[in-house]
Amino acid sequence: MGASGQAGEPPRLTVVISIDQFRADYLDRFAPWFSPGGFARLRSGGLEFAACHYEHAYTKTAPGHALILSGVHANIHGIVDNVWIDRRTWRRVLAVEDPDSPIVGPAQNRPSPVPLFFEPGRSPRNFQAETVGDILKQRHGGDSRVLSIANKDRSAILMGGKSADAAYWMEAGAFVSSRYYHDALPAWVAAFNAQGRVERTFGCRWELLLEPSVYEAVAGPDDALGEDGGFGMGTTFPKTIDGGDKEIGRAFYEAFEQSPMASEILVEFVIAAVVAENLGRRAATDLLCIGFSQIDFLGHAFGPDSVEMMDAVLRLDRLLARLLSFLDGHMGKGNYLVVLTADHGVAPLPERMATRSPAISHGRLDWPAIEAGLDAALSGDSASADQRWFVRDGMGFHLVPETLAQVQVSRADGETRLRQALQARPEFRAAFTRTELQSERPLGPLGEAVRLSYHEERSPDVVYVLNRYFVDRRGSGSNHGTPYDYDTHVPLLWYGRGVPQGVRGHRRVGMQDIAPTLAALLQVPRPPQSTGSSLFDAER
Repeated sequence: MGASGQAGEPPRLTVVISIDQFRADYLDRFAPWFSPGGFARLRSGGLEFAACHYEHAYTKTAPGHALILSGVHANIHGIVDNVWIDRRTWRRVLAVEDPDSPIVGPAQNRPSPVPLFFEPGRSPRNFQAETVGDILKQRHGGDSRVLSIANKDRSAILMGGKSADAAYWMEAGAFVSSRYYHDALPAWVAAFNAQGRVERTFGCRWELLLEPSVYEAVAGPDDALGEDGGFGMGTTFPKTIDGGDKEIGRAFYEAFEQSPMASEILVEFVIAAVVAENLGRRAATDLLCIGFSQIDFLGHAFGPDSVEMMDAVLRLDRLLARLLSFLDGHMGKGNYLVVLTADHGVAPLPERMATRSPAISHGRLDWPAIEAGLDAALSGDSASADQRWFVRDGMGFHLVPETLAQVQVSRADGETRLRQALQARPEFRAAFTRTELQSERPLGPLGEAVRLSYHEERSPDVVYVLNRYFVDRRGSGSNHGTPYDYDTHVPLLWYGRGVPQGVRGHRRVGMQDIAPTLAALLQVPRPPQSTGSSLFDAER
């Protein structure tokens, strides 16, 4: 049976791959150097939607992964950001935080990568929607297995949904889970961790895969302005993965996350999981979700146009080829389904813009200066050193009730004043108030995109949209989180059983279309809150 598969029977194994911060243009920019068995195989042997975009405004990791298999945006699923402030307690909450679900399996004597102000447990408790995996479990019970594996906790947990049999992610070099799924790690996971594969990469060198001249022709010089070479990574090749230290510690694990070794070990773990869990050999479909995060860590440090990014994408291409080859052997070629996409893109480094397009406005945000200016604009002559009008939260601000009461300003008036102060600054394109977003008044395309990212209980009182090419990061590196094409445009590749071949580049599609399309292929009901359309029905 060929790669197009058969439409009559759903696949026994479906693999959904999300590459964190993977822009759609990488597939064309780096295509001449792809291997035959990775991205090129998925593109030529399956179906590519070349104009796939996120339609919500705040393109972040947790909201993106929550959308991929639920088909709903943050206004419904509630995952408004990676971290947000709880309006009742004024405490910062991690998207997948759950103190009632402690982490299981962390190796002893490893430095915790999690800031101490977050509760240590993890689960999908904050997720307010159902996923395709949840529907599979409702329909087939134990005959269907749902596993989700990623470098990041939020990627694994949110793609897997509330009913996943297991979710695994990496913390300080070990694959862990939580008591939401297990009381203890399965023996095969503990055995994998015991091999110390991450620690064996300490001191390894990351060399370029191709000749340096190839990268220079595409990405420019290796040592480029605006890059962040922290954790001993430096801004040029080769790179030694040691965190800049003589022994293994937190800096090493941070450097490891940026290196191709993070993706290599993730693939090794995925292969071990497929074998140990006997995926694809049950009476109903098994779902395997995979989240690659190295590209995101690297893009934040070096940007999308760097030599580092090009080499990382080429190496990931080879890893995908390895994974697909393994699946061929495990399931038989054409007997499984693959969906590949991303949670968001990333902005170019402002320093690159200064060199390549100096006439286009760009810049970096200086938050201390911005907040001081906003406070001054709101306070006027009544400014007080200990008076704070707002607390910044993600892409917006919560007004401080005590300050509003002290200056005798209503919440609605305070929202309006803060919106006006934001719109008067050059860094911001627009701002919207809670009152506006909760009204039924049309707010135009930009405002409607913000509405999709806005949740009444969890979002701030005033939210903003940055101007294009302004990066919310000081000094170096890049970021994402805007409604612009460099953040919203991501790949969408379908390959395998039940998938027609070809490129559908003429029609823009939304990420909310993945869940209903996949549900149709797996012959289960779509997630009940999903808002998208089945892509293949529209193409036929």
